[in-house]
Amino acid sequence: MSKHLLNPKDQRAAYRIYLILGALFISSLVVSNLIFQKFFYWDFLGIYTFEISVGILPYPITFLITDIISEIFGKRKANQIVTAGIFASFFSLLIVTASSWVPATSWSPIGDDLFNTVFGATIIAVFASMMAYLFAQYIDIQIFHFWKRVTKGKHLWLRNNFSTFSSQLIDTLTVLLLLCSAGIIEWNRFGVLLLNGFLFKVLVAALDTPLLYIAVYFFRKRFNLKQGGELAMEI
Repeated sequence: MSKHLLNPKDQRAAYRIYLILGALFISSLVVSNLIFQKFFYWDFLGIYTFEISVGILPYPITFLITDIISEIFGKRKANQIVTAGIFASFFSLLIVTASSWVPATSWSPIGDDLFNTVFGATIIAVFASMMAYLFAQYIDIQIFHFWKRVTKGKHLWLRNNFSTFSSQLIDTLTVLLLLCSAGIIEWNRFGVLLLNGFLFKVLVAALDTPLLYIAVYFFRKRFNLKQGGELAMEI
């Protein structure tokens, strides 16, 4: 895909936008690993009742952001954000682990038992999430750019949904296999959680397509970017 050269002012603006998108991506990823132990149900228009972890709520945001970055900034910049997210997740894991090791005071509002109940499975969860994340995010970016080349920069909805559907299936399947193998989730819940998780992610991916179009339209207009073109960032 052609690279669109920027003047110094637009270069700085593009870099600030890239940093903001990266911050949103990393915070969504880290939070999803910390809150995963709470499960909720959602009755979708009386058609289907989802039973899923709250950790799934911020996770689709990460795929939306990588699709935006892939479309506007290119494959290399999208991969850089994914790699940064991996380091951030493992660093958060180290902080949580260290926090569980130090003893709580007698007057601490949250004692050791409660803290370990909430965050005790975080080590395994982050590992499982990272394995799924590695597969899913990199595959998402690869498929996205494959369809971008095939369609010559057209049909944004096609590469957005095709890449996300495939990567979300891989993500959901991998993380559930690891969590069930570790004994955090019982195997008899595997099928229903796989179905619920994948259907929820597919639904969200379909619903976020208009948001992707709005974001891409804004960036193309702001930087005078042609369809299928990508910003050439020096940094």
